[in-house]
Amino acid sequence: MTRPSPLRSHALPLLALLVVAAIDVVAGREQVVLGLAVVSPMLAAVVLGRRATTVYGLAALVTGALLGIYDRQYTEEAVPAQIARLVLIGVGAAAAVAACTVRQRRERQASELAAAQATDRARVHVAEAMQRSLLAELPPLPRLETAVRYLPATRDAQVGGDWYDAFRTPDGGTMVVIGDVAGHDAPAAATMAQARGMLRGLAQEVLGSPASVLGALDRALVHLHADTLVTVVAAKVTDRPGGGGPLLRWCNAGHPAPVLVRADGSVELLARRPDRLLGVGPSAARTDHEITLATGDTVLLYTDGLVEAPGLTLDAGTAALLEALSGAQGRSLEQVCDELLAGLGARHDDDVALLALRVR
Repeated sequence: MTRPSPLRSHALPLLALLVVAAIDVVAGREQVVLGLAVVSPMLAAVVLGRRATTVYGLAALVTGALLGIYDRQYTEEAVPAQIARLVLIGVGAAAAVAACTVRQRRERQASELAAAQATDRARVHVAEAMQRSLLAELPPLPRLETAVRYLPATRDAQVGGDWYDAFRTPDGGTMVVIGDVAGHDAPAAATMAQARGMLRGLAQEVLGSPASVLGALDRALVHLHADTLVTVVAAKVTDRPGGGGPLLRWCNAGHPAPVLVRADGSVELLARRPDRLLGVGPSAARTDHEITLATGDTVLLYTDGLVEAPGLTLDAGTAALLEALSGAQGRSLEQVCDELLAGLGARHDDDVALLALRVR
């Protein structure tokens, strides 16, 4: 049952009060309306006491408000006192009703807000736990120090498609991967896990360059009807024949370019013309690029959440990343990754995955 508002509870009885009083005046009846109170009839009878024994009726009992009509034969001194008592009861009851209504509304709003906040926190923890369970722990790699980070978006507490990976290949090389499947939902996470697993398997059989591996992965995704877009950088570190520093060879399928921080402190964006995203067409040509590394050189692979933000262009975000990496050669990889994530602030609208490697 819907409870009447305090305004209605007073307006209707007051109108009845004025009507009855007007009728009494016109008719010349020996009656007078004594008062109005938002109380029960029993409580009104208690307030009026024994002097109310000649009450002959209720003019109205509307929404919990009692209107009493009494004979004029009562003494003049009794009437003002009874009116005052009933008016005080009415005002107090109305205030109590209003205060209770406001308090209940505030308590309900606070309870709903607390429940919503608790739900959001739970979704964030569950999403992050699920995402991390899909990401592998990197194994120890010869001649390479590594550090990885994953940071879920604060806007959408859902699993996403960002991933990183690193593993040995049968030819003695080390492959490192950073990738991003379009979407922020369970299907994106499932496709990410599928692409990551297939890439690992293909890299064990399709010996050769990262371009060959990504070409095989692209064809596999199409044949399996994955029906999604994937950006990825696959890089392979091998010893150069005849000695010298290790060789970094990579293929970029529509992904943000890696960054190289030399041991002397210079920072270079390894920007080359990227190939098509995976999932566009399995016949797309894939190209390898290569560069020689030296001891102390650092390579950073990352997803676009690190350099893209509302109101920030990709070029501006990339320039900010290069500036933040200035002097990175003097800091540990763990410090470098932590500082990059700290620079994002409290809110970021996309997932971020990082993989940093350094030549020992």
